[in-house]
Order: sequence, then C-alpha cells, then structure tokens
Amino acid sequence: MDFGAMMPLAGTLGVTIHEGTKERVAGKLPVRADICTAGDIVHGGAIMAFADCLGAVGAFLTLPEGASGTTTIESKTNFLGGGPVGSVLIGEATPVKIGKRVSVWQTHIRTEDGADVALVTQTQLVLWPA
Repeated sequence: MDFGAMMPLAGTLGVTIHEGTKERVAGKLPVRADICTAGDIVHGGAIMAFADCLGAVGAFLTLPEGASGTTTIESKTNFLGGGPVGSVLIGEATPVKIGKRVSVWQTHIRTEDGADVALVTQTQLVLWPA
C-alpha cells in the first residue's frame, strides 16, 4: 500500500515502508546531510518523525470498523545511539495495545549493521466521524 499521499512528511524525509501489516510495520530512512545535526548525526526530530510515520501506518491498519482516522497524542523517545550521515536507519513498529479508542505502538530503530539508535513508544487516538 502506498502511504505517500497520506503522509507527505515521510516522502520529504525519504522514508520508505517495505512492510505494513496489523502486526508489524517496517521501513527505512536514509540519513542525508540535510536531516542531520552537528557532527553529521541524524537529528532527533528526524528519528521521531520516522518512528511516528511507522506507528501511524500501524494504527491506520488496525482502525476499528467505522473509524475515520488516527492521530498521535503522545510520543516518548529513548535515544540509544547515533545514525551517521550516509547510513540507512531501519525501523520496526509493533503494537503494544490495540483498542477501540487508542492504540499504542513501539518502534525500534537501528542502523543497517544492527546498532541501536532509538526506541519510541507512541499512543495513537482513534478518530470517529462527528
């Protein structure tokens, strides 16, 4: 499924999603100089946005029947290591809880060689038509 129209920021960042199911969403983020901070290390905001994109796809895929969408209402990031310019970050989001009103997703982000970069937990609110 192409989520580009739903998430223009993902396209701007260069996020690609190569797996999207109700149990797992996986994607990649190439680390370019324009999304880095001092020392040519990926900016924490780019890491958080990457994780949010993956978790949002998972939340969308698990929406209950009749729901109109989802939005992030809380996100917590543990930064565990750096992602140097030229590397590719790998993200994997899995559900912690899927409910009628909220879903909680945890995203583990690593470099391609397996070094931990971040662990993100986000809560997605289920939106219902008015």
